[in-house]
Amino acid sequence: MVRYVYDFADGGREMADLLGGKGSNLAEMTRLGLPVPPGFIITTEACRVFFTTGGEPSGMSREVSDHLAAVEEAAGRRLGQRDDPLLLSVRSGARFSMPGMMETILDIGLNDDSVTGLAKASGSERFAWDSYRRLVQMFGSTVMGVDAALFEREMAELKELRGAPDDVHLEAGDLAELVETYKSVIRRETGEDFPQAPSEQLRRAILAVFESWNGERARLYRRREHIPDDLGTAVSVQRMVFGNLGPDSGSGVAFTRDPATGHPGLYGDYLPNAQGEDVVSGIRNTVPLSELQRLDPESYARLRTHMETLERHYRDLCDIEFTIERGTLWMLQTRVGKRTAEAAFALAAALADEGLITPDEGLARVNGEELARLMFPRFDASEHGEPLAHGLPASPGAAVGAAVFHSAEAVRRAAAGEKVVLVRQETNPDDLPGMIAAQAVLTSRGGKTSHAAVVARGMGKVCVCGAEELTVDTEARRFTAADGTVVEEGTVISVDGSAGTVYPGEVTLVDSAVMRFLETGGTDEGAAWTVDAVARALARADTVRRLEVRANADTPEDAARARRFGAQGIGLCRTEHMFMGERRKLVEEMILATSQDGRERALAALLPLQRRDFAAILEAMDGLPVTIRLLDPPLHEFLPDRTGLAVRIATAEARGDLPAAHDVELLTAVNRMHEENPMLGLRGVRLGLVIPGLVAMQVRAIAEAVAERTRAGGAPRAEIMVPLVGDVRELRIVHDEVRRVLAEVSEESGVLVDCPVGTMIELPRAALTAGRIAEEAQFFSFGTNDLTQTTWGFSRDDVEAEFFSAYLDKGVFPVSPFETLDRDGVGRLISLAVAEGRATRPDLKIGVCGEHGGDPESVHFFHAAGLDYVSCSPFRVPVARLEAGRAALEDTEVSDSR
Repeated sequence: MVRYVYDFADGGREMADLLGGKGSNLAEMTRLGLPVPPGFIITTEACRVFFTTGGEPSGMSREVSDHLAAVEEAAGRRLGQRDDPLLLSVRSGARFSMPGMMETILDIGLNDDSVTGLAKASGSERFAWDSYRRLVQMFGSTVMGVDAALFEREMAELKELRGAPDDVHLEAGDLAELVETYKSVIRRETGEDFPQAPSEQLRRAILAVFESWNGERARLYRRREHIPDDLGTAVSVQRMVFGNLGPDSGSGVAFTRDPATGHPGLYGDYLPNAQGEDVVSGIRNTVPLSELQRLDPESYARLRTHMETLERHYRDLCDIEFTIERGTLWMLQTRVGKRTAEAAFALAAALADEGLITPDEGLARVNGEELARLMFPRFDASEHGEPLAHGLPASPGAAVGAAVFHSAEAVRRAAAGEKVVLVRQETNPDDLPGMIAAQAVLTSRGGKTSHAAVVARGMGKVCVCGAEELTVDTEARRFTAADGTVVEEGTVISVDGSAGTVYPGEVTLVDSAVMRFLETGGTDEGAAWTVDAVARALARADTVRRLEVRANADTPEDAARARRFGAQGIGLCRTEHMFMGERRKLVEEMILATSQDGRERALAALLPLQRRDFAAILEAMDGLPVTIRLLDPPLHEFLPDRTGLAVRIATAEARGDLPAAHDVELLTAVNRMHEENPMLGLRGVRLGLVIPGLVAMQVRAIAEAVAERTRAGGAPRAEIMVPLVGDVRELRIVHDEVRRVLAEVSEESGVLVDCPVGTMIELPRAALTAGRIAEEAQFFSFGTNDLTQTTWGFSRDDVEAEFFSAYLDKGVFPVSPFETLDRDGVGRLISLAVAEGRATRPDLKIGVCGEHGGDPESVHFFHAAGLDYVSCSPFRVPVARLEAGRAALEDTEVSDSR
């Protein structure tokens, strides 16, 4: 019989797939002997059955009743008991943390009768009615589907009527009145009454948490964080403890180290006389955790001890939620804490230095996406004036955008290509679409553990919270600074998440400290800790990785930069990029030539230019391989636009003028070369087969550049790559011509020029016949951009604009196959080609030169598939180096804070 419910004492962190992250960590803290209020967990399997069958799993209700009885026995009270009720919290808890994206219902068990019993038992009538108010509000919006804004409006009106600045200043009678108002709202909006039976409250709350797994904001968050949709959520049911019982009570969120910087020391927020949701929602500004030491030194000392225990046990930064109930500390949650990119590298280095983790584990706990964030620009400190406001630096980085005050407006403007900053008093889970769309998030309330801060850090989004100097008016769509400056919606502002400052206008951006280190090896004093941690991670990656990392570079400048970034050669040098600008006229002459002599003259004019280009790149990469791809795109791309030519000619004729002869000649050539689908037309190897002299000119330029560099004392290592081969016979013809030209140049120069010849695998047929192609090819390089297009039958330029967003929304793609390699389709072709190519030629060198070569997840696939190298843009070389090292450590424990 399937078991759907587990007591906290029956589980542990190793059961996260079944009990969810929250439940398994509650069980782990219970196992460690920490003070955890008793409770039980309903499994993710129950949630999956709920969605499969559309109803509650058979037997689950009985299991819940049995475990509830055990909690009641331990508490000495029953759920909803009139004189001293046991109250419960019902919380979501998926395998991966999704902060605020699913539902929580507190104070289950209160009703019109038990609220008076709670008042007597607690000695606080206000506390009892505040708890009941929270339950009716949460239950009404979460379980019964009432718009939360209706409850917020009633609360705001009552506070205004009583002159109360916040809900803490409302009296017991006010809260009792508010409960009745809330119940009337529920009755008006749903046609039913708020349920008085505690068992019915519990049953419906559990099912509502299940349903929240497929809520819009939860699905959006999973899509962004690449969390599978079929995992389901567990539900934790736990005895309530209360932080709102008076000045000797409170709630807080704590981290064992600073999640923004990684610096050691306890860190977090605390609110006296408050419940946990008051802390994370940001509706009230918190005090630093250090203030708890003054308010309640005994609880602070116990909390510190428990946090040290958890960090040593988890060997990582821990995020902790706690409540103090009349001087008694309770631990309500722990998890591996979300952190910024800066903190991730700093923590990995620090924990390794402390001996809690090994250097390999330290490498496994950082990733390429985080490194890329650290390479982003920062504000130029010498450029900006006085800030509009100061707040808490919740998530570092620099961002510029137009201020917007509603999530929907952020999404609308971002979709139109405008950069925006989402400005709110505080954020809530419904703001997630706007947070994703925005460059930065700015709030006037909340601390570093508020919803805005936690979610922004997890997304790597710039965030400043608690900028109390700002008066944010979301209805009027503006904010006012302390000096009276009014910023209307659409006004550009600059947000510095590292300093916690906000500036008017657009502040100039400069390279980050990490980028300067990669470029020059220099270090800024203020960023030395971060830069050192990055350098250590890259050095470790270089030590353990098997994959080489090359760069895609077409100029000597790009080649030099790639080498500074750690590239071990060039995996793709695109010769067509050398034909732009003034040289385009020479290509035109070659295309328009009506005789062999004319074509040869044009090619002869191009030859020295190509030779000079190749010599410069080979010099920049001296001693390292440089893979040069022969001309790939259709020739019409080097001619003027067809429509523009036709309009120019038609305009001249309409004026009665004679069109320019050259325009007529060009239009004739363009019409002759016009193709309905150029991507699959006359390009790649096909150009070399039908245009005499083209391959010979390019190969001669390469060979002469090699000879020139060799005579100059260099060590050139040019490799010649033939694009878009679909059949070994195509490659054989070109290979024969390459060998002939290399031999000629060797004889003419007196320098032996021996360049390996290989091909790009860009077509499914090439992958399927890789064994035969390897008879001629000395190396393969997978052109995964075109291989993805041809495998899926996509034209990338068309489909990304037309229907990719719909495919992502409907779950056809978890992520675009042009961003992260499609392992099931394209990946399978690659694996087949690797196996068959090496069966023919065991020493076959194999790499990848598509954009996927710098994508972190794709790098792991290429490592597993047995490739020798990846090649990517120069700026992604450090990312690829790091991920190649991590790929070699696949079995090493990572810091999964999702």
